Amino acid sequence: MAAHLLAAGHPLTVHTRTPATASELLDVGAAWADTPAEAAAGALVVATMVGYPHDVRDVVLGPAGALDAMPARSTLIDFTTSTPSLAIDIAARAGRRGVASIDAPVSGGDVGARAATLSIMVGGDPDDVAHVRPLLDRLGTTVVRQGGPGAGQHTKAVNQTLVAGTMIGLCEAVVYARAVGLDPERVLTSVGGGAAASWSLANLAPRILRGDLEPGFAIEHFTKDLGIVLDECARAGITLPGVELAHRLYAELDAAGHGRRGTQALIMAIEPGAPQ
Repeated sequence: MAAHLLAAGHPLTVHTRTPATASELLDVGAAWADTPAEAAAGALVVATMVGYPHDVRDVVLGPAGALDAMPARSTLIDFTTSTPSLAIDIAARAGRRGVASIDAPVSGGDVGARAATLSIMVGGDPDDVAHVRPLLDRLGTTVVRQGGPGAGQHTKAVNQTLVAGTMIGLCEAVVYARAVGLDPERVLTSVGGGAAASWSLANLAPRILRGDLEPGFAIEHFTKDLGIVLDECARAGITLPGVELAHRLYAELDAAGHGRRGTQALIMAIEPGAPQ
């Protein structure tokens, strides 16, 4: 995502917790900052994307966090899948400093990030979102403002609810096809052209059949996301049995040491003995 902005001509200063991961960006012109605050100093737009809500809090609000270094009339964009309540809190704190803040979690995995075809779910003030819309359009093909602060995070919770059910169905479909002696690749050709078609079916089912369980999106992060969904369900007084099942299965894989595998590794929980 950062590379797309750099390629579009935007000057870019980057900070990562593991400096080596920024090497490719530095090689093509990005500048390095030792802290989030250093990266944010003087910037018109600051973008964050980290793993967990506590990481967001640290990178944005911590002692060396970005927000205190941001100038008035700048904009903070958090692309992390985080909690709606934290997005609302950050927006309120930013507003007191004269800084705009929007939550903009994404969907589309590694494929969408590389191709700049992400779906970006945005929460924030309409004028603030419009101000950075050209940057968002560089990263995704579906950019929709859903409401005020936190609305982007709530929409991502809807997205992950859909993905959870889809991944269970996808893995069970592969297990069924194998068990009854069908050619799974030929089956995918048929069902991928009908009502069962989905991004996950097109992109992740072939990886399952190849035994490729490397992450486009890691189990440990999806488990976190589904935990957020369940927390929000508790606040809303609703029950989502499908999400509860998916969360349990993914949490078991995470606890068994498979957290860095891709979400398609759910096949390991549904088909014992599947290629690993």
